[in-house]
Amino acid sequence: MRHQKKTVKLGLTAAHRKSLLANQVCSLIEHQRIKTTLAKAKAVRPLAEKMVTLGKNGSLHARRTALSVLRQKDAVKKLFEDIAPRSATRKGGYTRIIKLGQR
Repeated sequence: MRHQKKTVKLGLTAAHRKSLLANQVCSLIEHQRIKTTLAKAKAVRPLAEKMVTLGKNGSLHARRTALSVLRQKDAVKKLFEDIAPRSATRKGGYTRIIKLGQR
């Protein structure tokens, strides 16, 4: 039984899934919004929320942790300098998933 297993596998290997999620979060940081499937959006949301929380922390350790996950310096810079200050007053819930019609 699959009770209380939180990992969304998306039909990918672990390395491919980790890479996909990191790239999706980088695109979200760069463009402020992305268009993707509902399953991928639900898988990306927790990682994106954690990255914004790291950005709000603002320490060197938080910056290095974000860089190890996202692997793109420009995305980490934008996260810490643009997105985190805008979210300083919020305690979570930085992202929204809006359902679109069928393709």
